[in-house]
Amino acid sequence: MAISNQNLKYLRKLRGWTQEEFAQKLRIKRSLLGAYEEERAEPRIDVLEVVCDIFKLTLDEILRKDLSDNKTNYLAKRRAMKLAAGRPDIPFVPIKAAAGYLAGYGDPEFIDELNTFTLPMLSGGNYRAFEIIGDSMLPTPSGSVIVGEKVDKIDDIKNDTACVVVSRHEGIVYKRIQKDGRARNKLTLVSDNPVYHPYTVNTEDVLEMWQAQVVIAKANAQHRWDMGQLANVVSDLQQQVSSLKKRMN
Repeated sequence: MAISNQNLKYLRKLRGWTQEEFAQKLRIKRSLLGAYEEERAEPRIDVLEVVCDIFKLTLDEILRKDLSDNKTNYLAKRRAMKLAAGRPDIPFVPIKAAAGYLAGYGDPEFIDELNTFTLPMLSGGNYRAFEIIGDSMLPTPSGSVIVGEKVDKIDDIKNDTACVVVSRHEGIVYKRIQKDGRARNKLTLVSDNPVYHPYTVNTEDVLEMWQAQVVIAKANAQHRWDMGQLANVVSDLQQQVSSLKKRMN
């Protein structure tokens, strides 16, 4: 396979893109990208120039170097470029990458290929950003981005701390943490929206935990409760209180 054809396929897979997704970014048909990857056609220079812009490469590199070869060390070059900027980069995990993150969270290559950004108020530490969908953490609106700092020890987390929890069975969720000293192998995850009931997860199923530091939301995404929603919340809370009283009596 020609080097440029091979590099196209390698770079696409490195980002976890389908042929359709990559073709859209290159502004060509998926069938043409397939022909490039299968070496049935030579990639046009204008297409390769777009690839170079996306991956911060030169035409010489994509035409003459095997980017998958460890000696070429494409990933090492990307890391060096980030460090040269003199600021900590925060990898961003959008909703569409959530499924891939569960499989690749521990893979440096997968993390290196996530889009990144920086925040001036955060320095040092190990940070990651996650897009959340749904209304379980209202008033934090759906579509918000939660920037969290890596939690190395679950024991260090205090009750009611808001965290992004990555677990085998629940995936990526944004909740408040409640710990029970009598059941050290379990965590209770609590939503800010009382309509959603708390639930427990086993600590052995927790892959990662990120303590929320910053919430980024669109200005027009602020949630407003209507009277019907408030009435439902109050009714639900009353039912929960009644249920607790019955158990105590």
